[in-house]
Amino acid sequence: MTTATNAAVPTLIGSVQRALRLLEAVGAHRDGAPAKQLAREAGLPLPTAYHLLRTLTHEGYLRRENGVFVFGAAAEKLTGLPAVQKRRGTVGDSLAHLRDAIGAPVYCAVYREGEIELIAVADTPAAPAVDEWAAFRETGHAHAIGQCLLAQLDEKAREDHLDRHPVQPLTRYSVRDRQSLLERFRSMERAEPVIERQEYTLGTVCAAIPITAGSTLAAVAISVPLDQEDRLLPAVEQLRGEVASLLRSFVFSISI
Repeated sequence: MTTATNAAVPTLIGSVQRALRLLEAVGAHRDGAPAKQLAREAGLPLPTAYHLLRTLTHEGYLRRENGVFVFGAAAEKLTGLPAVQKRRGTVGDSLAHLRDAIGAPVYCAVYREGEIELIAVADTPAAPAVDEWAAFRETGHAHAIGQCLLAQLDEKAREDHLDRHPVQPLTRYSVRDRQSLLERFRSMERAEPVIERQEYTLGTVCAAIPITAGSTLAAVAISVPLDQEDRLLPAVEQLRGEVASLLRSFVFSISI
């Protein structure tokens, strides 16, 4: 009797169960949810949730947009989500290509309706993206992709943004005040990469370049650990070349 009972019990794989619970949690939020909330709703320890979320993102079942996780292209194929959402997944595919070509996390953001919107991130468990410990949209003065977008604004729009999101140093390397930030923008040459060293997160350096996407202000960025800083400038030059080769489909994706 015992043998028969045991034979009737299916073998359950815990990691698969935990991943499915995370996917269910993501599906409960139309506009996505951050990692901490998903971990809580799925009943998982935060380190476990982070590991699974990165794996699911790497495999295309999720993507991270503006600090929250939403379904990715692989999940869209399974769930039959609307065509517009599928087309927006194209930007995630483009970033994944850039990530694999460069060997570093890649980020894409746009400036819409007066706010910085991080629309996609492509990373891997071995080369994870920077954790959004302070909201990207509120701290554009402190990270490369935000500075790159703010530099593209006209003076009135930039002043309006800084009125709503005041400059506040996040680390000892951050720009200290509004005037210093504006002086930095005035010294920038058009279309040059924006380099940020430990201004948002200690131990990380980033570079961003502007992208022309019709009337939409956009930028892509990469990050590397501080001890790999010598990779940053060669990588950003490679990023420029790779973005140019993908520009048509990339810009279409951003503009949706």
